[in-house]
Amino acid sequence: MPADLAVIGLGQLGLPLARAAVAAGVPTLGYRTPSEAGSESGGSLTALELRRLLAAGFRPTTSPAELGRVRTAVICVPTPYGADGGPDLTHVAAAARTLAARLRPYTTVILESSVRPGTTQEVLLPLLEEGSGLRAGRDFHLAYSPGRTDPGNRDHSPTGTPKVIGGLTAACTESAAAFYGRLTDKVVRARGPREAEAVQLLETNFRHVNIALVNEMAVLCHDLGIDLWDVIRCAETKPFGFQAFRPGPGVGGHGIAQDLTGRAPHSLRLVELARQVNDHMPAYVVQRAAALLNEHGKSARGARVLLLGVTYKPDIPDQQGSPAREIARRLMELGAAVSFHDPYVASWNVLDRPVPRADLLYEAVADADLTLLLQHHRTYDLQGLSAKAQLLLDTRGATPTGAAHRL
Repeated sequence: MPADLAVIGLGQLGLPLARAAVAAGVPTLGYRTPSEAGSESGGSLTALELRRLLAAGFRPTTSPAELGRVRTAVICVPTPYGADGGPDLTHVAAAARTLAARLRPYTTVILESSVRPGTTQEVLLPLLEEGSGLRAGRDFHLAYSPGRTDPGNRDHSPTGTPKVIGGLTAACTESAAAFYGRLTDKVVRARGPREAEAVQLLETNFRHVNIALVNEMAVLCHDLGIDLWDVIRCAETKPFGFQAFRPGPGVGGHGIAQDLTGRAPHSLRLVELARQVNDHMPAYVVQRAAALLNEHGKSARGARVLLLGVTYKPDIPDQQGSPAREIARRLMELGAAVSFHDPYVASWNVLDRPVPRADLLYEAVADADLTLLLQHHRTYDLQGLSAKAQLLLDTRGATPTGAAHRL
């Protein structure tokens, strides 16, 4: 059966798009790139989910030849941190070359991956034109649309989430708008690809900067003996001018903070500082853990430390950018015996060696010298776990008041 859509990259962006497309009745081809093999990007389907998608018109493939049989191709490959601190475009370039060799006239190509402003025109466009012999804006349509997914969020569906689109030409924008109009109730047209890319930049940096602010508040309030969680509870009652963010052991996820150092006349200094603050949080958590152990007459060396939740968000298996790995590494370097529990992660490696998984949760919590709550999954009974734990450090502010030490 021919497909209307090819989703290139079945990770955090691609799978939700494929689900939304088949739900809207769009025959969809899901192309899993070679780079996704063994990744931790959350791009996985249960057997039941796959059967449902297949029945609705989804067809997974690893054959590049099939990309030449669709009317719309959306590139959703990962762009992790590169050596220069910005997004690594290796996967975007590889996807572009693969698609270009099969690109047909009148196809609409859309990039959703997180990139710097200018990437669609400066990187993607020449790769597509050189590999296909076609001209963007004349022979095929080209546009950028910021990926807007929130894994695990049940309140905001793709249908109710507006899509921003910036096309190379007005016709490119309208072609992309016609596609997304089948999936969402509202399409927002940007002036062009650079504006649409800057929308993604602003939305991602907004998250990182505000998390950094509340992470700094967490450190300050701990030093002053102030209950930050009560502060946030009170502050979020303000009906205007405030949006509540909560601290944590670090910032994970796929949208990376970009300060554009060396890429623009003026770098985003506030974003650079926010990255420094957030990158320091794993070290701060380990510092607090070691101090707690010391206060109770124990050394970090040889201490049994149990990590609860190693994914970057609650109730999903995605580990992309999770601070748990850095926290585990630092604890191991201090000589701690680290184990973990996560209902969504069957096995976990740190420093190229497997970390023991606690299968009997309550027994493991009771046995550990220190339990670190890094992710608040719904399955965790925090009242019961806090009663069992010798020491519990809650980095998410999720335990009942007085039941644990909080970040």
